[in-house]
Amino acid sequence: MLTILSWIILGLIAGAIAKWIMPGDDPGGIFVTILIGIAGAFVGGYLGTALGVGGVTGGLSIASIITAIVGALVLLFVYRLVRRST
Repeated sequence: MLTILSWIILGLIAGAIAKWIMPGDDPGGIFVTILIGIAGAFVGGYLGTALGVGGVTGGLSIASIITAIVGALVLLFVYRLVRRST
C-alpha cells in the first residue's frame, strides 16, 4: 500500500517536472500531464526495478525520483507523438 502511494506522489512530482522539461501545449492541460506523470512513475518504477537500476520500492529517494521523471518524459513524448499523428 505504501509503495502505491509513493508511486502516486512521485507521479505528481514527475508529471510537473516532465511538463517543465518538455513545455508545450498539451490537450487536457495539467490534469493529463499529472496522469501521465503517475503512469510514468509506475512504468519507470517497474522498468527500473526489473533492470536493477532503481525503482520506487522503499519510498522516495533520488533514484526513484529520477526513474519516475524519465518514465514520465518517455510517456509524455509518446503521448505527443500519438496526439500529433491523429
